[in-house]
Amino acid sequence: MKDANKPARASRLGGKLVRAVSMLLLVALGFVLGVTSSNAMFLRCYLPFVPPLLSTSTSITTTPPPSPPPPSPPTPSPPQEKPQPELINLLAPNGVMHNMTDEELFWRASLVPKVRRAPERRVPKVAFLFLVRGELPLRPLWEKFFAGHEGLYSIYVHAHPSYTGSPPPDSVFYGRMVPSQRTKWGDASLVEAERRLLANALLDLGNERFALFSEACIPIYNFTTVYAFLTRSTTSFVDCYENGGSRSRYRPFFAGRNISLSQWRKGAQWFEMDRALALESVAEDACFQAFRDFCVGRQECLIDEHYLPTLVSLLRWGARNANRTLTYADWKRAVNRHPHTHRGEEVTEELITGIREDGGGRCFYNGERKGICNLFARKFSPDALEPLLRVAPKVMGFG
Repeated sequence: MKDANKPARASRLGGKLVRAVSMLLLVALGFVLGVTSSNAMFLRCYLPFVPPLLSTSTSITTTPPPSPPPPSPPTPSPPQEKPQPELINLLAPNGVMHNMTDEELFWRASLVPKVRRAPERRVPKVAFLFLVRGELPLRPLWEKFFAGHEGLYSIYVHAHPSYTGSPPPDSVFYGRMVPSQRTKWGDASLVEAERRLLANALLDLGNERFALFSEACIPIYNFTTVYAFLTRSTTSFVDCYENGGSRSRYRPFFAGRNISLSQWRKGAQWFEMDRALALESVAEDACFQAFRDFCVGRQECLIDEHYLPTLVSLLRWGARNANRTLTYADWKRAVNRHPHTHRGEEVTEELITGIREDGGGRCFYNGERKGICNLFARKFSPDALEPLLRVAPKVMGFG
């Protein structure tokens, strides 16, 4: 009997052992799962920048992620031109042609920097303004006058809009014609042309002095003398006087435009002025509008002899103007309200010397009496060119 019961007892004992082992395995598995989930939560809570663990059913590898490929060398960009500062463009604009209307031009030219000291050093220039019909017959003389002094002057030419000629490319006058309008002697259009020339020259901030010429004008000193005289002057040179002849042209019309007889003046058209007066001449409108309205319907209003002198009077320029022109003209032999024209046969060393000495010591310069009264002269005919070229080296100091 005892031996028959042994297998049953062994069977029961084995079953218990299997159950115990199974329980241990379940407990161990639970423990492993618990530890794994705890670690995952720990990583999520305290190491937020570590990527989440993979599922327990997926094998975990420690292979680091592949390194990013090295950056390719940058493609060199094509070289770019350094943009020109706006100030440079204002100081030395390229060319003189533009498509501005007169209204736009005068507005642009009247802009004034408030800061007196420029951010970069600049050399003052003299603007030579030529009011002509077309050709410049005395151009070769002027070219010799300007030779070797680049950077100290600017040239502006206002010709009749129908004129299509041009100086050669190697001339200092090449490409210096400004957009123009037709002009007529004794008409308001002459003054409009003068203001147009001034406005174009004012666009270049390097221009400090402004002088007006016709095609019949010549220099009677070399450039160095002219430049020093103008740039060192403390005054403008606008012919401005009052006498019986000038008052006889005054009309009551002007009283209604706030221009009284006591303010009325007369003077030669050919001026030389500083930048301050040039700006006033371009920016003001009331005085010019009065003269322009007066000229409507009149054959000859002759405002070119009155507008600028009267404006200087209205501005009360006083000691800031020398009240004389620097351009000589022979009015002793006038013909039909025009000064005498010097022909080629008249041009001698004695003629030029006499013009240079005209006035003697009566002319003031910066408050002192100086020997120079004239720097320029008119009128000279086209056939005077060759004689002028011959005497220029000896008498004028150039050529």
